Amino acid sequence: MYPSLRDEYTRIFRYLRLSLTDVCNFRCGYCLPNGYNKCDSEDPLNLEEIKNLVTGFIDLGIEKIRLTGGEPTLRRDLLPIIEMIKDIDANIKVALTTNGFSLPSLLTRLKASGLNALNISLDSLNAQRFAAIRGKNISKQILQSIDLALELGFDRVKVNAVLLKGENDSEIHDYLEWIKVRPISARFIELMRTNENSNYFSQHFISAESIKKQLIDLGWREVARSISDGPAREFSHPEYVGRIGLIAPYSKGFCESCNRLRVSAKGALRLCLFGDGDYSLRKFLQSPSQRPELTDAVLSALRLKPKSHRLNEENSGNMNSLSTIGG
Repeated sequence: MYPSLRDEYTRIFRYLRLSLTDVCNFRCGYCLPNGYNKCDSEDPLNLEEIKNLVTGFIDLGIEKIRLTGGEPTLRRDLLPIIEMIKDIDANIKVALTTNGFSLPSLLTRLKASGLNALNISLDSLNAQRFAAIRGKNISKQILQSIDLALELGFDRVKVNAVLLKGENDSEIHDYLEWIKVRPISARFIELMRTNENSNYFSQHFISAESIKKQLIDLGWREVARSISDGPAREFSHPEYVGRIGLIAPYSKGFCESCNRLRVSAKGALRLCLFGDGDYSLRKFLQSPSQRPELTDAVLSALRLKPKSHRLNEENSGNMNSLSTIGG
């Protein structure tokens, strides 16, 4: 057994976020307002490379893998990828983060492939506001897909909304009413500054503390996190079936509980979402016989993981667009 994934600050990593593509078919104001533009000719990892990558990380103690993008449902081999991961280890939790566009035709097959959990982006419950933020007028179809996902019995269904001042920050009570009878975790995410959205950020950033105060005043209480949970702080209420989650990267101590690593669609290990460096693993993914080299590369890079991002210093590292690594 290889050493566990532990960094210089004693943080242990059991959660891998794997981007399958940097292509996206939405035009979200905070990410790709002008739509996706291909910036290089390198292809994303193929199925065999993904298999070697995933096997190596599972050997290192990863217990949960989230498939992200861009928009991961644009990969034609998405279902075989999920099936392959579950074949490697049936106990691995496999989750998918998606904009929801392809869910009506995919949901049943995703469940059959072994997918455990879904995160679906839903920045507004208001159809017109959703279209203005996301560049697609499909909120009705997404809401229907969420209800179908609940019927199909996924382990967890989460909904993500990026907090945007003047856009959706007045909708907290609408979300609360919506999850009252649905076992959904609705998560509000602070808008994060990238190198390409600084003007948008200055106009629309709002702290998640304002939402937290509203929740506490309404009788919501924070629940304990499990070791493989993501960064959300979840809140529950005895009169509600669903939960509310807050992801607040600008809050003090946010990085202290970091438990996740990221690999880009091209096979680059990213130690921090807003860090400066990527470490290409692709050359170690061409054969299962390269497992020791892959392990050494990951463990060596992990020693360089920073203690914290520098977002509060208006430093976004080399993060230009969140579509390149899936947030």
